[in-house]
Amino acid sequence: MYQWKRKENASHMDEVTQEGVTWLSFPALQDSGMVKHAFSTRMGGVSEGPFATMNFSFTRGDSPEAVRENYRRMAKALGVDLERMVLTWQTHTTNVRVVQEEDLGKGIVKDRDYRDVDGLITNIPGVTLVTFFADCVPLYFLDRKNRVIALSHSGWRGTVCRMGKVTIEQMGCAFGTVPSDVIACIGPSICQDCYEVGEEVISEFAGEFDKRFHDRLFYKKENGKYQLDLWEANRIVLSEAGIPKENISVTDICTHCNPELLFSHRVSADRRGNLCAFLSLIDPRGNI
Repeated sequence: MYQWKRKENASHMDEVTQEGVTWLSFPALQDSGMVKHAFSTRMGGVSEGPFATMNFSFTRGDSPEAVRENYRRMAKALGVDLERMVLTWQTHTTNVRVVQEEDLGKGIVKDRDYRDVDGLITNIPGVTLVTFFADCVPLYFLDRKNRVIALSHSGWRGTVCRMGKVTIEQMGCAFGTVPSDVIACIGPSICQDCYEVGEEVISEFAGEFDKRFHDRLFYKKENGKYQLDLWEANRIVLSEAGIPKENISVTDICTHCNPELLFSHRVSADRRGNLCAFLSLIDPRGNI
């Protein structure tokens, strides 16, 4: 077991190691028995240097062969099909794509014919949705009634534009999802203690979120900068979208606080790899 720096008053995430690969998981999703999921760590891959060892990005300068091997290792450890993974093409939008059969393998074994996609939704068992992170917020969704899953990337831009709400609405449009049936998890990302931002960012949040939440979301420091809480902001977004409080889990793991175990853009800037969130719907017939 690794020595994680954890936050108090948050949902404890479990450390899981299989086939030499270590990831983090949410008990709320694991206990559902309906999905396989993970938030990757830096442990268990073959990448070297600033990408060591489990980097999932093909675009940051790492060896493509090493990245492919990392995906193979994660797929084997998680018990999912590598060729049924589907990757986002993230550009800090609130665009969400409904994944179809023809999308299987895009980003892994065939090219993506889309871009500007920061969220993915599917109801197809055995499809593994994949999103990328290095301080931004991963959002996991499971509609237990309709057997629908979604993964979204929510940095500060996505958060202030309510990516969580947009994802839930798109789940509803595509598959009839009702927020009260959803389990939602706010994954490892940068915590408020580590996330210093300027007036231009805070003005966006102050304009979008009700004043009664401002003291919970940010505070000003003597240097004129602010500390912003993306975890709380996303919790508010999900709650206002209709997900019951008891169905929302908030991570206790900060990427910036754990740079030896997780990639953090604020720690390493561009000389780093990418972490990934993985989410796959289990086939109730026992096939995946």
